[in-house]
Amino acid sequence: MRLDHISYACTPAALPDVVQRIGSDLGAAFVDGGRHPQFGTRNFVLPLQGGCYVEVVCALEHPSVEKAPFRQAVCQRAQQGGGWMAWVLGTDDLSPMEARLGRQAVPAHRVKPDGTKLHWRQLGVLDLMQDPQLPFFVQWDVSDSLHPSQGAGPIRMERIELAGEAQVVADWLQAPAEDLVDGVEVSWTDADDVGIIAAWFSTAHGSVRID
Repeated sequence: MRLDHISYACTPAALPDVVQRIGSDLGAAFVDGGRHPQFGTRNFVLPLQGGCYVEVVCALEHPSVEKAPFRQAVCQRAQQGGGWMAWVLGTDDLSPMEARLGRQAVPAHRVKPDGTKLHWRQLGVLDLMQDPQLPFFVQWDVSDSLHPSQGAGPIRMERIELAGEAQVVADWLQAPAEDLVDGVEVSWTDADDVGIIAAWFSTAHGSVRID
């Protein structure tokens, strides 16, 4: 599978500082991605080479959608102090995963500041909440020209640094532990908390590690 995006969660108050810090470290500017109405969240995105992107996301005051799993995942990570929340894999067909998990993907959309709506389906957020090392999955229902990776500069995702068990993730993806994602290295490290420890990027100024 291919990496679609990697998500960093924070509180609304911390959002400007997080966007500025990561953008400054990478030498690039995020753009306002807009809001996810059914989740009560909003994001800023940074397009990357290779058809993927970075997302910084926070939850807004929105009581009517408090039980939405994606919102709960964002709030959970933000309440822990914020940080990398999820790596998300893209596919053109979610049906095999739906059959394996015995549940349907959730339709979702985001409204950009210019009013453009981006539609996709996602699956596996509940599993991420139970085990933060696991990626979840998306299938976009938009043309390639509207994917959030469009407009990328020279920055490329090199590596995702994870704490957990490689075989657990390999079993989840039904892929070899040494080759989990096309074009992106996944490395393993020891840490107290399972999940994403850091992301490594290739930039004009060399490799940059963001934790």
